[in-house]
Amino acid sequence: MEADLTEELEEKEQLVRRHSKEKKELQAKIQGMKNAVPKNDKKRRKQLTEDAAKLEKEMEQKHGEELEQLKLTSKENKIDCVGKAALENEQEERIAEAEIENLSGARHVESEKLAQILAARQLEIKQIPSDGHCMYRAIENQLKEQDDTLTVVALKCQTAGYMQSHVEDFLPFLTNPNTEDMYTPEEFGKYCDDIVNTAAWGGQLELRTLSHILQTPIEIIQADSPPIVVDEEYPKKPLILVYMTHAYGLG
Repeated sequence: MEADLTEELEEKEQLVRRHSKEKKELQAKIQGMKNAVPKNDKKRRKQLTEDAAKLEKEMEQKHGEELEQLKLTSKENKIDCVGKAALENEQEERIAEAEIENLSGARHVESEKLAQILAARQLEIKQIPSDGHCMYRAIENQLKEQDDTLTVVALKCQTAGYMQSHVEDFLPFLTNPNTEDMYTPEEFGKYCDDIVNTAAWGGQLELRTLSHILQTPIEIIQADSPPIVVDEEYPKKPLILVYMTHAYGLG
């Protein structure tokens, strides 16, 4: 009994630590999204505020469900076999209901739309982990198919270096989320340092930078918007990324 209690406490501590990490990663993503939207673009900033609130709500719901599931599992370990069987049947019914509901949910709808878009272009998705480096990993993956050996680390370093050498091209598009003032040179330096040394999510500014570095257009496909092509003046065949809003908790 004591061993079971210790195991339950360890599981709860691990879950709490993971939730804390996921919250920090979400805040880093939201910060990156804010940094990519110009201060004077009120429409996009309003939409960003709504998107950020939605992401936070989805994560809060997900964490609540996981904590509830942990409690449920703990309870199952303490009840008799008959009660456990009844509880398992009830849980299976809930899972089945959730699967049916998901068929009409945002994730499924988005997936279906993207499947149609990609099928029409004879393309297919290759999943990339949503770990903060996903944009760079997606670029690295496609470059490998072209026998290019640039790694995620190299791409991030070159991105930061290019931005630091073209400060005036980027500074007007970066604002402090607390004051909404344009970044100071020190804040911009930290922004570039974070590109190299953290899992800060890449956005439109980083995509444009990578396009200049590689001298290649980059196309972003989304389910509910027309494709966006960054720097289509370059003559090379575009690298193609798919952005999925609902596929993962963090986007």
